Amino acid sequence: MANGRNSESVVRSSGNVFADLGLRDADEKQTKVRFAVAIQQIIQARRLSQTAAARLLGINQPKISALVNYRLDGFSVERLMHFLNALDRDVEIVIRKKPRSRKAARIVVTEAQLSSAV
Repeated sequence: MANGRNSESVVRSSGNVFADLGLRDADEKQTKVRFAVAIQQIIQARRLSQTAAARLLGINQPKISALVNYRLDGFSVERLMHFLNALDRDVEIVIRKKPRSRKAARIVVTEAQLSSAV
């Protein structure tokens, strides 16, 4: 710090950390993480072991481990949606025109209240 001034600046987030980091397929990565968080919360709320969760989702335990540790390259968005269905969750997709106030269209995943995850 020269002369008591801080040369660091704060940049407001776009709401998607992957886009903020300049990563390819940022919307898809963000969507996958949101789905994985929901799946992880449901598994925890039901107190399922990884083996039991794997059986319920029709995959093997190492894939559950990857999923709950957010190693999501091997999972498509569609596959994660099917996992949510297997966990008794509806997945709704709404398509609408973007507001004029926003420069670009976006993909947003929102969660309903998950406190009733059991």
